[in-house]
Amino acid sequence: MSTNNIYLRESQIEDFEDIMRVEELAFGYPKEAQLCADLLKDPSAKPLLSLLAFDGTKAIGHVLFTRAYLNNRASNQPLHHILAPLAIIPEYQKQGIGALLIQAGIQKLKSMGSELLFVLGHMDYYPKHGFIPDAGAMGFQAPYPIPVEFANAWMVQSLNGELAEKPKGQILCSLELNKEEHWRE
Repeated sequence: MSTNNIYLRESQIEDFEDIMRVEELAFGYPKEAQLCADLLKDPSAKPLLSLLAFDGTKAIGHVLFTRAYLNNRASNQPLHHILAPLAIIPEYQKQGIGALLIQAGIQKLKSMGSELLFVLGHMDYYPKHGFIPDAGAMGFQAPYPIPVEFANAWMVQSLNGELAEKPKGQILCSLELNKEEHWRE
C-alpha cells in the first residue's frame, strides 16, 4: 500500500459516516465512534477541531480535539483543548499517519489561540509529539483521579507560552467527555 496520496483536511458534516467507519475499524468496537458522534454535537465541546486523513478518496484516520476548561466551564477563560480520540484504520497504523494528524492539529489549535492541550493516552507514544507526562504533578488534575501507576498517561503541552506560567487546577472536559465512564479502563 502506498502512502504517497495521503492528505489531511478538516472534517465536514458530510464526513460523518467516514468518521464513524474509521473510529470503529481502528478500535474494533463502536465505543469511540459513539463518543465522537456525541462530542461532535456537544455545544460545550466547541470550538472543536476534527481532522481526517485520506489516502486518495479513502478516509484512513481521524483525530478530534475538543474544548477543555480549567476549574469551571466559564466561557471567558483561555482556550484549552483535549485530544480524544485518535484513530487510524489497522492497515495504515504505524506509518506516521497519527503523527501527521497530531502535528496538523497542534498547528491549527495554535492558530485558533488555544493555550494548553491535554491527552490521556499511551505513555510511550504521546511524548514523541510534545506532550509532558504526569500533568497532575504539574498542577493540572484530570477530571477524575488517575491511578498512580497510570499518572504518566495524563499529559499536557503548552501551545502558547511557558507551561510553568499557566494557571493550574482541575481540567474539565466538554459535558460528553467529562463523564466518568470515559476515564476508566
